[in-house]
Amino acid sequence: MLFIGTFVVSLFVLMMQFLWQYVDELIGKGLTLDVLGEFFWYMSLMMVPEALPLAVLLSSLITFGNLGESSELTAIKAAGISLIKSFRGVIVFTLFIALISFYFQNSIGPDAKKHFDQLLISMKQKSPELEIPEGIFYNGIPDTNLYVEKRNLKTGHLYNIMIYRMTDSYEDQAIILADSGMLQSTAEKKHLILNLWNGEWFENMRSQELSSSASVPYRRESFVHKKLIIDFNEDFNLTSMAGIADDARTKSIAKIHHDKDSLIHVYDSVGNVYYRDAQQSIYPILKLKKKDMNKAIMLASTKNYNLDSIYTKLRPEERSQIIERTLMNTQQTISDLDFKSMITSDGDKLIRMHDIAEINKYLLALTCLIFFFIGAPLGAIIRKGGLGVPIIISVLVFIIYYILNNTGYRMTRQGDWAIWFGRGLSPAILIPTAIFITYKANNDSAVFNIDLYRNFFIRILGLRMKRNISSKEVIISAPRYIDDADMLRKMNNEIEAYVERSNLKSPPNFIKTFFKYQPDHDIEQLSKKLEAVIEDLSNTRNRIILS
Repeated sequence: MLFIGTFVVSLFVLMMQFLWQYVDELIGKGLTLDVLGEFFWYMSLMMVPEALPLAVLLSSLITFGNLGESSELTAIKAAGISLIKSFRGVIVFTLFIALISFYFQNSIGPDAKKHFDQLLISMKQKSPELEIPEGIFYNGIPDTNLYVEKRNLKTGHLYNIMIYRMTDSYEDQAIILADSGMLQSTAEKKHLILNLWNGEWFENMRSQELSSSASVPYRRESFVHKKLIIDFNEDFNLTSMAGIADDARTKSIAKIHHDKDSLIHVYDSVGNVYYRDAQQSIYPILKLKKKDMNKAIMLASTKNYNLDSIYTKLRPEERSQIIERTLMNTQQTISDLDFKSMITSDGDKLIRMHDIAEINKYLLALTCLIFFFIGAPLGAIIRKGGLGVPIIISVLVFIIYYILNNTGYRMTRQGDWAIWFGRGLSPAILIPTAIFITYKANNDSAVFNIDLYRNFFIRILGLRMKRNISSKEVIISAPRYIDDADMLRKMNNEIEAYVERSNLKSPPNFIKTFFKYQPDHDIEQLSKKLEAVIEDLSNTRNRIILS
């Protein structure tokens, strides 16, 4: 039940994060509940493989954190069962979850992705719901900007209307002014009928003469009533899957292998054609007779042979013609190579995206196991259950994974990194981390003991900690103030003598302190005497001395 709860929470969070990317496509489109239901259904199916690793991480943290907090892990270890042995049953369950993740990505996920993209494209193409505001220009009608000063909600009449009809050409633009009007939709919801009363129509007209003049003829018309029919399709129509089916993310592994082989065959053929074209056009091999070949070799071997001499012997007009022809051929060759490079780059990207899609199916399944071996040992180490610390740690681990995974994906998709490096970046970092944490948890290491690290840095930096001594409720013997004062004076003299004898005028040598350590018996004796004085003075009730 815990895993199901964490899975539902993880799926909801990922869906909300994913939904924000497409919220503009949902608002104001007048979509029906069945369309929205399909949209969220296919989105949830797409998010299942990504929610499973996060659910495994969070549930394992909470489970073993609760066991550690209630000392049940201590009892398990006391019974002679190691931490790894206690993981066995959960490891089998995690393997089952990983198989479910792989099945979703290979069978259900591609089909869900295909239908989701189809719905999303259809939503983008759907016309927005007609809701004309007052006092501002409304651009929800194609090629039209509509301004209405006042609108009667009961009758549907519009008052003080201004319409800018926008087209691709400046010469076809029109401005329509009207005192009132009414906008209605046809029965088949394919067009809008706009009735206008008492207005004027200003429209640019196409000039039939080619002239350098900037003026454009226009037409002005006054009308009492005019009816306009505007194309406006309010129906929701599903787009074709022809272009969507080519996406590698909408294919199973078998389909990816088949299509990738086809792509490689096609683009290899294209590359061979381009290679033969380059041999013929850019690097032509001239076929000469043996006699002409020998003559050319002898001519090239002469020391006084200069190719520039041929050019200098030409007339000026012939030189300019040669230069122009050479520049033109070079530009044509560059344009041709740019076009061919674009074709081959698109092919490389398609093949690369198929490889990435195949690796992702295995990678997300593997991530379930990695997150378990991070979450379960961490829960055993921190020994905190509930929804506080485990959620914080889960979010931090998932953010690190997301950054690594997303960075590798983007760099691989662009072709900047090799596929094995980009997609293997997150496992290469998280797997050693999981092994390290599991090893430390199995050996009861205090790797996450904050006091251990604090004391280490205090020792390195030579800092001192203030000792807090609380007053005792029951005092058996009163402190000997006179003897303690004499002891402190003697210790002060001994410390001054030690400073002069040891020449403590410079910072300590860290190499000698940590690598060539030798016991200092004088300091040990001084420390024992000081502890004895502190122990005796702790029997006082004087708060000034205790502070």
